Amino acid sequence: MKRNYYIVALIMLTFFVISFLTNVVGALNPDFISGFNLSLTLAGILPFAFFIAYGLVSIPTGMLLEKYKEKKIMIAGFVVAFFGSLLLAVVHNYLSAIISLFLIGSGMAMLQVVINPLLRTSGGEEHYAFNSVLAQLIFGGASFVSPLVLGYFAQHLKDQTTGVMGLFSKIVPPDFYWISMYWIFAVISLLMIVVIRASRFPVVLLKADEEVGPLKTHLMLFKKRVVVLFFIAMICYVGTEQGIGNWISKFLETYHHYNPKIVGDRTVANFWGFMTIGGIVGLFLLKIMDSRKVLIGFTVAALLCLSAALFGSGRVALIAFPAVGFFASVMYPIIFSLALNSIDEHHGSFAGIMVTGIIGGAVGPLVIGGLGDALGLRTGMFFLYLTLGYILSIGFWAKPLITNQTVFNKKEKSS
Repeated sequence: MKRNYYIVALIMLTFFVISFLTNVVGALNPDFISGFNLSLTLAGILPFAFFIAYGLVSIPTGMLLEKYKEKKIMIAGFVVAFFGSLLLAVVHNYLSAIISLFLIGSGMAMLQVVINPLLRTSGGEEHYAFNSVLAQLIFGGASFVSPLVLGYFAQHLKDQTTGVMGLFSKIVPPDFYWISMYWIFAVISLLMIVVIRASRFPVVLLKADEEVGPLKTHLMLFKKRVVVLFFIAMICYVGTEQGIGNWISKFLETYHHYNPKIVGDRTVANFWGFMTIGGIVGLFLLKIMDSRKVLIGFTVAALLCLSAALFGSGRVALIAFPAVGFFASVMYPIIFSLALNSIDEHHGSFAGIMVTGIIGGAVGPLVIGGLGDALGLRTGMFFLYLTLGYILSIGFWAKPLITNQTVFNKKEKSS
């Protein structure tokens, strides 16, 4: 099958935008807490609202995909994200934040339902692990940029009276400088709508097994042990990623008294930035090693770095938290590719189930916040040992039908 590199490029751009809109929430967490006077549990409900949308929207979107096709679903996703961003930009309270994040999460879920199976089809199933890590690299790059943009607004918004920053200073309340990010999100969503609408969007024909089937197909898949195991794996990964990303800044403020607007934002950015660097290393390793071995090695290293971050000094934590991001970089793409390459049919429906597993981002921060209120934030973050432990186990029990292509097995297919 001829590979469609236009679709691959569009998918990579979409991953960048999804990440820019999604992963600044962790850097915003201290601002939500102080701006709305929240407990750790109430703060944990905000990422919960964002990621629970994946559980509610992903499978229905997959069912609508066959009728409305990729272009319309992508436009619809950005329309929903636009209205969600605009809501919090205009109305500044806790309830509007919850609704806003739910709407943005719904839009991002719609996009991910489209782009994941398209990446496998347009880039080639034998290159799926590699392309997925490349997407994760781009994802991490955008996640690195967005907290830095937030930090720039924190330091300079009050001082600017002209240009774009001057405009923001007029429409954003002084104590809510971070609301400017949601104006930016609204503009980005509008631009993506224009780009997708104006593009010559090729028709991509999915094979029968890659189309999203009816509800009975999803129920049938959930009867398969391997599907349930990988669904739990996705919950664990996103719970880990967001559990760390959302609580880094507050952890550093609570235990090491670092300024969340400066040191906190920068460390969150470094977490995602190191994830980008780890993605580059992962691209190389996946061309010379089985993806399961890469997953085992990186997960063990992530567990060690997490321990250093939680129990080390402040200076150690500033290095160790980003290091966890480095080693987490390959987890999402490897889990997703191992999952889809572990069954021989209904890949579209399975992709919808896997995207639904992103609700782990709702569970992780909320559990950590709840435990943090009761036992302390450090103890709450012990929850991450459970999620990373499960991810580690995947490298031992996963048996894909198609292994990732390396320089040593270009023509080899495992059975």
